[in-house]
Amino acid sequence: MDTIDIFKALSNETRLQILHWLKEPEKYFPNQDVDPYSVGICVSCIQKKTGLAQSTVSHYLSVLEAAGLVVATRQGQCTYYRRNEEAFSKFVSLVAKEL
Repeated sequence: MDTIDIFKALSNETRLQILHWLKEPEKYFPNQDVDPYSVGICVSCIQKKTGLAQSTVSHYLSVLEAAGLVVATRQGQCTYYRRNEEAFSKFVSLVAKEL
C-alpha cells in the first residue's frame, strides 16, 4: 500500500464522489444486473452519473485502481468497479497509527 498514491487519488473531488457512490451502490445505482457489492458498477453507469467524458472517468477509475481503492472486474463488454474495503480498513489504520 503506497500511502502517497492513496492521498493523491483522494485529492480529486470527482474521484471522492465516485468512492462515495460505490460505498452504497444500491442507493446511487439501482436496478443493476449484477451484485454491486461483489461485482461492482459498470463504468458506463458511473460515467453517466458524473456527466463527464468516458475517457476522463476511465482515467479517474484507473487512478483509484492503481492506489488499490477499487477493484475492476471485466464481464463481457463492461468493466465493473467496486470499492476495496480491505484497502480502506488498512489505510484508516495506517493513518491512525502514523499521523
